[in-house]
Amino acid sequence: PLQPLQPKTVPKRLRTSQRKPREPQIPRSLIKEIFRHFVKMPVTRDVFKIVEKCSERYFKQLSDDLEAYAHHAGRKTVEAADLEVLMRRQGLVTDKMPLNVLIENYLPLEYRKLLIPVAVSGNKVIPSK
Repeated sequence: PLQPLQPKTVPKRLRTSQRKPREPQIPRSLIKEIFRHFVKMPVTRDVFKIVEKCSERYFKQLSDDLEAYAHHAGRKTVEAADLEVLMRRQGLVTDKMPLNVLIENYLPLEYRKLLIPVAVSGNKVIPSK
């Protein structure tokens, strides 16, 4: 007589991963879109790969510098003043070119509204129709 097969017990593995935690990455499409906006001419795929590597390194260095500024100030949070100091050291922000002008020149209106405070009046038009 045939006996039914018994399932074998397999020891459970611990879910310890040997992989490093992945750092967040900037989407390739965003890097391409920004680069195409400023280049305004055809670019090969090889160039996009190099631009992608350079932008990753740039933003990694940028975040490390901002972290160092906040740590030096005795804070655990990066503030807008840290970014302005960093941009001033890079030569992007000067007395003739303040941060607000850069924001107005290079960012869309939705981001400008978030970054630059605008006085909004709560007045009502009288008579209302």
